[in-house]
Amino acid sequence: MRTLRLAGSVLAVCVALSACGSQDAGGGTPTPTPTGAQPVTSSPTPDPTVSPSTVDPTPTSGPGTPKPPKPGGPSTPPGVGATTLSGTVQAGVEPNCVLLDGYLLLGGPRDVLTPGARVEVTGRVEPGMMTTCQQGTPFVVSAAHRS
Repeated sequence: MRTLRLAGSVLAVCVALSACGSQDAGGGTPTPTPTGAQPVTSSPTPDPTVSPSTVDPTPTSGPGTPKPPKPGGPSTPPGVGATTLSGTVQAGVEPNCVLLDGYLLLGGPRDVLTPGARVEVTGRVEPGMMTTCQQGTPFVVSAAHRS
């Protein structure tokens, strides 16, 4: 009776170890999963029915699409990538932060960009730029003068 229990225990250990040892280690044929599906070992081939010439590379909407200008926002760009804003500079809630029509002015001559001054600034909007001012859309100033 004791030999039978020992043989049963040894058989259970052998079955458990053989199940662990039969797992594929990266070479050979993939082992089916319990659902019967084969694991993916290579990237799928592209759909032959879609060719690059039939795909429109410019989406009509999405995160990369430029937003239409908001009322009172930047005017028509004076040059490639440049925008002009004009109005009265306001003080931000943080020290040394100045705003113009909801845009956080970064850089530019600080003697011109003082709170209360009526100015015209040229630069570019950088909505993804991180700042410590906690308000306004970042606008990097390349030139500024009082108007």
